Amino acid sequence: MNDRIRAREVRLVDPEGEQLGIKLLPEALAIARDLDLDLVEVAPGANPPVCRIMDYGKFKFDAAQRAKESRRKAVHVGIKEMKYRPKIGDGDFDTKTRQVAKFLEEGHKVKITIMFRGREVFHPELGKRILDRIADQMDGIGKSESIPRLDGRNMVMVLAPDKRAKQSAASRGPGHESQSPNGSTPKDAAASAAPAAPTVPVSAAAAGDGGVASGVNGQAGDGSAIAPPEGVAAETAGDGSPAAESSEGEG
Repeated sequence: MNDRIRAREVRLVDPEGEQLGIKLLPEALAIARDLDLDLVEVAPGANPPVCRIMDYGKFKFDAAQRAKESRRKAVHVGIKEMKYRPKIGDGDFDTKTRQVAKFLEEGHKVKITIMFRGREVFHPELGKRILDRIADQMDGIGKSESIPRLDGRNMVMVLAPDKRAKQSAASRGPGHESQSPNGSTPKDAAASAAPAAPTVPVSAAAAGDGGVASGVNGQAGDGSAIAPPEGVAAETAGDGSPAAESSEGEG
């Protein structure tokens, strides 16, 4: 910076980022001093080196602020711990396991500890059963990072967030519907489970004697055609639909 620059000539950049061309070092220093700014070597490996005119104190302050903001926004991933007993009740198990799922979804690793008391330590299968049950419920949320192992009077296992499951869910998007093993969606399953609407038979009224012949489309329940009442002849209308006309008998 300034007089500590050893190059004979430099490629000069002004405070706005515009290139001023190649200048001899004394000339570049004079331009910087006229602006009451510093000459800072930003690319010493270039040929010739690149120097920029700037307020070096402000530059350092802005860089420190950016670094501080980056640290503030950084996600600090820690390891959480959840403790179980080998004979834990279903209610407590569900409450603790929901909290484990929440930790994993927040990006934390979770250490699961099974605490043995007295002679329970001689029955590690009880703790293994609890750990297997937790791992099954965390499928798709977290995955086991270490196999269950005994640590003194405790049995421990570490779960880590399942990043592949999270990426898969993000790629599917909010409108994606999960499918059942046979490939159908929940809407398809609901539609197939709904009962079909019953067919209501249509009654056909017979003119003439006031009687009613039941059936659909002019057919009786056994599928045979319904005969018109005595004295009524069926003809076809001009539009193809059947039209009934009564005929009077002679005599």
